[in-house]
Formats: sequence, C-alpha cells, structure tokens
Amino acid sequence: MSGVEFRTVGSDDADSRLDRWFRRHYPNLSHGRLEKFLRTGQVRLDGRRAKASTRIAEGQEIRVPPNVESVSKAPGPSGTGKPQSTRTTEQDAQQLRSRILYRDAAVIALNKPAGLAVQGGSGVCRHVDAMLDALQFDAVERPRLAHRLDKDTSGVLLIGRTAKATAMIAEALRHRETRKTYWAVVVGVPKPREGTIDIPLAKQRRQGRELSMESKTGKQARTGYKVVDAAGRRAAWVELSPETGRTHQLRVHLAAIGNPILGDGKYGGKEAHIPGLSNQLHLHARSIDVPMPEGKWISVSAPLPAHMTATWEFLGFADGIEATTKGI
Repeated sequence: MSGVEFRTVGSDDADSRLDRWFRRHYPNLSHGRLEKFLRTGQVRLDGRRAKASTRIAEGQEIRVPPNVESVSKAPGPSGTGKPQSTRTTEQDAQQLRSRILYRDAAVIALNKPAGLAVQGGSGVCRHVDAMLDALQFDAVERPRLAHRLDKDTSGVLLIGRTAKATAMIAEALRHRETRKTYWAVVVGVPKPREGTIDIPLAKQRRQGRELSMESKTGKQARTGYKVVDAAGRRAAWVELSPETGRTHQLRVHLAAIGNPILGDGKYGGKEAHIPGLSNQLHLHARSIDVPMPEGKWISVSAPLPAHMTATWEFLGFADGIEATTKGI
C-alpha cells in the first residue's frame, strides 16, 4: 500500500511500550487513533498484530499506516481542521522546571500539579509528555515518561533521562520492586482502620465514559491502607500503598468500601463531597522509592498541593500542615 512506512526500532527505544514509541515519533497521533490502528491490524510489529502495551526490542520492524500525521491531528478550537498546538511555551517550561524535586544523570522527579495531564488524549494538547524537551538540559536523549499519574492526582512523577533508566524504572514498577505511598482524604473513616483492599477490576463503558469497575473476572488489584488521623466520623487522612497499578485503582477501591476520596465525584458521586471543603480530588502521590542503575536507590517525597494543604489545616490533621512537610 502506498504511503506505508516500515521503521526499525533503535537502541534508544529498546524495551519501550509500543504506544510510547508512537508518542515519541508521532506526537500528534492520539491514543484512541492508535488503538484503532492496532485493532484493525494497520499497525504491526514484525508482521504480527500487537497491543499498545507490547514491549519492543532493538531491530524489530514496526509497520506505520499511511498518512498517520494527517489523520491524527485534532481539529483546532475554531473547527478549521488545523491541529492544536503542542508547542511548549517558555512559561510552561519554567513552571515545569520549578517543580523538579530531584535530578541526576538518570532520572528527574517532578511534583506534578493536579489538573495537568501526563499524556495527550482526546481534546488534550497541554500535558507533561509534550513539554519534556524543557527537561532535557545537557542530556543527549530526550527525557521519557517512566510511569503515569491521573490528571487530577498530584505528586511524584518520574521522568527517565536515558532509555536504560526509563526501562529500569518501568521494569521495577512492573515487578513491584518500588515502594509507592499516596496520601488521601476520604469521606468517613474506614473500618478496620488498617488493612488490604483486594477487589479485581475491569474497564467498562458507562454512559459514554470508560470506568474501572469491580469485576469477578477482572484483573487482580490490591491496595494496602492505613488511617493516619481522623476528624471524628466525618473524614480521615489515609495512607495508601498500592500493590498493583490498575487504572483508577485507589479511587475505585476506596469508593467500594464506602469511603470515597474527597472530591472524587466520578466514582463516589455526591457522597464524595463535604460542604466547605474543596471539590478537587484529594489524592496525592506522596513518595516513591525506586532502584536505579549501579545498585543505587532514590527516595523522593512531594509536598501537598494548595487545596489539600487547606483541607489538612481545616480538619486539623496531625497538628496541621507541619506534619506534611516532615522529611522533605
């Protein structure tokens, strides 16, 4: 077929996911469009059908459909058909750099703000992945996302500065060799106050939206939790330790036990809101410990965003905000 490309995977992309390869080389291609290409067999790996999550190796051949760039560009805001800009402004670059928590030759840790998407999607043109040129500094390679956070979740996000470091972080996450801690405010107080939520999850479409739902035939999902402090029976500060990494796992699990995360209307409905407190999602990736090349471990913590700081102070958790800055 005229216009079809066959591209060979280079060493810099070895052990990346196939969808991440496309995001790097075809940044205007939406995830939804890529999934359609994969489902219909228009994208192939070494002549075979593949999934977005398939790991690629150096030397493999990727079939790229014709006119990928032209069909993947989303209409502009005026409906003219012009692509939305993904250009990183100097202001965006400065803001992103100001959120660096840790940086060495292999990795950068950011304190991602709530409301900023990590990757592009339908109607999303401003996201971390599009701004990564601002974090290249003196490195030879363009930085890569090592994992993801939900758009409305704040906190520690790791960026690999080399293909090797990115692959190592992804591998550690996949094999549960990292230690991740999230902080959340939930409505009510979980009983018991410490334990493990073990509820399998599967993706389903409801009213035009894709949601993670409880499902006996779904994938295993386990979340450790502990109540750190409580404001009577009204709300609790909960520390979460996910053992698996399913989409929206923490949000679905807490809603399932009757204690939705404050501000999570998507999974908790009206019960997820408390009058007088912010309706933003109160979920924060507080810290991560991850192995790095040469046997080194890094441990990074992120301070709370402003809306969660205000809630901590209002509810009087652990003597207020001072407890949240301990160790940073």
